[in-house]
Amino acid sequence: MSRLVLAIDTATPAVTAGVVRLDGDSVDVLAEKVTVDPRAHAERLTPNIVGALGDAGVAVDQLDAVVVGCGPGPFTGLRVGMATAAAFGHALGIPVRGVCSLDAIAVGTTADLLVVTDARRREVYWARYRDGVRVDGPAVNSAADVPADADAVTGSPEHAAMFDLPRLAPVYPTAAGLARAVTDWAAEPGPLIPLYLRRPDAKPQAVAR
Repeated sequence: MSRLVLAIDTATPAVTAGVVRLDGDSVDVLAEKVTVDPRAHAERLTPNIVGALGDAGVAVDQLDAVVVGCGPGPFTGLRVGMATAAAFGHALGIPVRGVCSLDAIAVGTTADLLVVTDARRREVYWARYRDGVRVDGPAVNSAADVPADADAVTGSPEHAAMFDLPRLAPVYPTAAGLARAVTDWAAEPGPLIPLYLRRPDAKPQAVAR
C-alpha cells in the first residue's frame, strides 16, 4: 500500500522536513528542505514543511502519516520537531511514528559504524550499528569515553573528526533515512518519547519563601 509521509527531524543542527512516498520497500523522496542552523529550529521548521509540501505537490490532507526523529538531541530543538509532528498528527487524524535520529543516519549502511552528533558540553551523542541495526546506545559521553572500535564513523563532521576512524560523508537525518528507520509501518505507533539522555539546561527558579 502506497503512503505519503511527512518526515521531520530537529535533533541536530539540521532542520529537516521532507515528503516521502512509500510503496512496499520503495522509498521515494518527493521533496526535502533542510536548513543547517542550530539556532533556527523554531523559525525554519514550519517554512521547510510548507516548502517541501509545495515542491512535492502534496496537500496536507493527502498525508497518511508523520515520522519524526526523537533524538537524542538538545531539549529546545528536539521538542520543536516532536511538538510539530504531534500537532500535525492530531489535526489530521493520522499516525505519528517516532524514530531514533541516529538510526535515521545509519540505516542502510553495512559497515560496523559509529554515529556521533553534537551533545554540547564537549560531549557527543552516539550509537553503534552493524548492518544498519543499532547494537549499542544511544548514549551521551565525552568523545574519549565512547567505544571507538568500529570500522568507520559518521555524523556531524567536527565530532566525527574526534575519532581515529575512516569517516563517511558527514550526514544529518534525512527524510529517506527517517522513513527507512521505521521498522514496521503496519504496527500500532507507540507514544512519542524524546531521547534527551540528560536533564535540560534550564531549571525552574526556586519558589521564594
